[in-house]
Amino acid sequence: MGTDTLRTATADGADPAAERRREQRGWYFYDWACSVYSTSVLTVFLGPYLTSVAESAADADGYVHPLGIPVRAGSFFAYSVSLSVIVAVLVMPLVGAAADRSGRKKPLLAAAAYTGAAATTGMFFLDGDRYLLGGLLLVVANAAQSVAMMLYNSYLPQIAPPEERDAVSSRGWAFGYAAGALVLVVNLILYTGHDSFGLSESAAVRICLASAGLWWGAFALIPLRRLRDRRAAARESALPGFRQLAATVRDMRRRPLTLAFLLAYLVYNDGIQTVISQASVYGSEELELGQSTLIVAVLLVQVLAVAGALALGRLALRYGAKRTILGSLVAWTVTLAAGYFLPAGAPAWFFVLAAGIGLVLGGSQALSRSLFSHLVPPGKEAEYFSAYELSDRGMSWLGPLLFGLTYQLTGSYRDAIISLVVFFVLGFVLLARVPVRRAIGDAGNPVPERI
Repeated sequence: MGTDTLRTATADGADPAAERRREQRGWYFYDWACSVYSTSVLTVFLGPYLTSVAESAADADGYVHPLGIPVRAGSFFAYSVSLSVIVAVLVMPLVGAAADRSGRKKPLLAAAAYTGAAATTGMFFLDGDRYLLGGLLLVVANAAQSVAMMLYNSYLPQIAPPEERDAVSSRGWAFGYAAGALVLVVNLILYTGHDSFGLSESAAVRICLASAGLWWGAFALIPLRRLRDRRAAARESALPGFRQLAATVRDMRRRPLTLAFLLAYLVYNDGIQTVISQASVYGSEELELGQSTLIVAVLLVQVLAVAGALALGRLALRYGAKRTILGSLVAWTVTLAAGYFLPAGAPAWFFVLAAGIGLVLGGSQALSRSLFSHLVPPGKEAEYFSAYELSDRGMSWLGPLLFGLTYQLTGSYRDAIISLVVFFVLGFVLLARVPVRRAIGDAGNPVPERI
């Protein structure tokens, strides 16, 4: 990234370093704003609640019929998430190319953020048998979240010089996990004590859902005030949906080392996302733990992910991002192996497992983002981060498939959870083979002293 992109001096002679730090602090607050959606809405409350709404609307055989299509009520939430990914796949490359072409990322970020926040706030009206409204709001909110995160991530190369990116990315993740933990504590107080607040359980859940949208919209104002648009070089017009994605991939093929890193990330991130999504199933079905135990474990992961992101960011300053990510993949493997041997009916040991996940979760994700930022050609940040975001959100299907198939063939969730080790081992091998210094140079960026 050239120095012109990072220069933040203003007409009144403001200190460029001070302006850059101000912009970085604003950037952190988008993670603070939107992470509560991922934690309180997607991870904790919406899945069970939307499923119950669909079940109340189901026929005698347990089916709902969106657009005349018979769907099991218990599958409606999963199908809605899948549809949101398809929408994001179509929209992200188009928006990413438009952002790079125009240089006006901030209006697009604002549009995506407030579309997602409005849809999430609208979940307050999800009661009775309004499962179709719930599915529509989920699709809109989830797709908007993906688009906004792509634009948010693409600011990283522009607001932080190479030597700062690991620390800046780690702080962003830490802000997000801290907000998720804080709001989840408040939500759990409201949910568990809804009777004392004069609320029904349904009303308490709907308030928790809507509060995430209000939080998202309120705190998004901070990055939107502090982030700046950069003047863009002239670019050809954006292409529709999959054509734009195909054009981005063709451009990546001219930088095979960037593509090699993205492949490694796709593999080990698939394992990370599957552990996150299936850990509660493992805890409830195999370890026979109650819902309250699982929610406390989610909260523990959020809190320790803050410390983990900051700690791994410091390790990256000393050992480099690549080595630190490789070390985190070893830690993931050890954590899964330990999880295989956890005794049933022992919450304390499950909390130890959650602690292990939390300590490596934030850091491995933060450093992957910052390392990829070095591999993006100048002027194509949003376009390349749309492919990165698709790897993060849209391609994580093989891990759940392997988890499900292993359980189907063996009847053991222990075998299913240990099968995920293959993603971390293969990801380690693929990442270890990427010569990141040469990859950074091939992308046209300065090579940091330690990477």
